[in-house]
This record gives sequence, structure tokens and C-alpha cells, in this order.
Amino acid sequence: MIRVSDVYKIYQMGEVPVHALNGVSLEIEKGEFVGIAGASGSGKSTLLHMIGLLDTPTSGSIEISGTDVLKLPDYEKTLFRLEWLGFVFQDYALSSELTAYENVILPLMARGVSDSEMEERALHMLDQVGLMDRALHLPKELSGGEQQRVAIARGLVNEPAILLADEPCGNLDTKNSTIILDLIAEINRESRQTVLMISHEDEHQQYCERVITLSDGKIMEG
Repeated sequence: MIRVSDVYKIYQMGEVPVHALNGVSLEIEKGEFVGIAGASGSGKSTLLHMIGLLDTPTSGSIEISGTDVLKLPDYEKTLFRLEWLGFVFQDYALSSELTAYENVILPLMARGVSDSEMEERALHMLDQVGLMDRALHLPKELSGGEQQRVAIARGLVNEPAILLADEPCGNLDTKNSTIILDLIAEINRESRQTVLMISHEDEHQQYCERVITLSDGKIMEG
């Protein structure tokens, strides 16, 4: 499903090169729930951004379902992201001016889905995350846990093969973290969607089938 081969990401800080990723290679099978761990600055988010086509490595290759995604033109990368990848971020990344329903339909609008299908799929996802009765509420009218559930619905509404979650519980208390992780695990289990999740917390990593640990841009374990 995902094959990362000898990926480097080097940033230039003045005259000093900084190796955010230092020859990372890994494989993730379809349907796996994989955690990414490591100290701050270890390269976790950089790796997730490379796989999510949100950034480009200095060198190396990334294949997703047999496609060498780094060789795609920018327009095709955008289409590939919309079709194959769903994202959930620590800060929810919701539009404050849009309702929960309107936030969820954004990826569908980008794909040109018909109005009737958008409505059906968005309401289905909001129901899946237990927020049908909050569909017309703005983010400021929702709790942190509810906002993250909206973000999950948005990340999954295109039925992506892969969900990329960057510290999805970083801003949540223990109760809401458990709700979010149980939801992601249930989706992974029932739909066999591949999940790649960054987390610092040991109790969060117990949801993962395996954990890849990074240090100084290198894989140390996993």
C-alpha cells in the first residue's frame, strides 16, 4: 500500500543543512493501523507530510498503491490527495465561518460531486461520528472533541484508502481522546482503511498494530 524508500528531507538553515529525514525506508500494508512516535523534532510530521504529498522530499521515492506519487504533476498530486488520502490535524483545521456540515462537504466540492451526493455522504459521515444533531453548528459552538469528530468526518467523507492523523488528540482531554481513538480504530477495523497516526502518548499507541519510532530523522524501531 505505502512504500517509502530512502527518503531524505534537508532544510538549509543559513549555511547549516538540517536533516529532517535521513534515509527513511518503510512499508505499510493495506488496512494497517500504524503509529509514528519520537521526540519533538525527530521527523514525525515531516514524514507524514511527505506521504500526504503536502511537502516534497529532497531525495528518495514514495509509492502508494503502486503509483510513484512524487513523479506526478502538481495537478495530479492534488487529485491523488483528494481520492486516496484523508487528513486529521491536531488543531482541527476547520473553517470558523462554516457549519459542521459545510466543513465536511469541502473535499466533496473539490472533487465536483453533485449536490445530492454531497448531502447524502456528508450527513452519513456526521451520523457515523455521532454529530447529526450538530450539523448546522459553527465550530465555536462545538466542544473540542466535537470539532475533532467533524475533522474526522471531513477526512473520511471522500472514502480515502489512507487516513493520516497528526496528533489527533493533542488538544483533547483523556475522555475525548478515548472517544476519538475508539472512533478511528472502529473505522480502521470495519472499513480496513489504512491509518498512519502520530502520537506521543503510550496509551494512544496501544491502538496501533505497530509503532514506528523516529530519532533524528531515522527509524530506530518498527
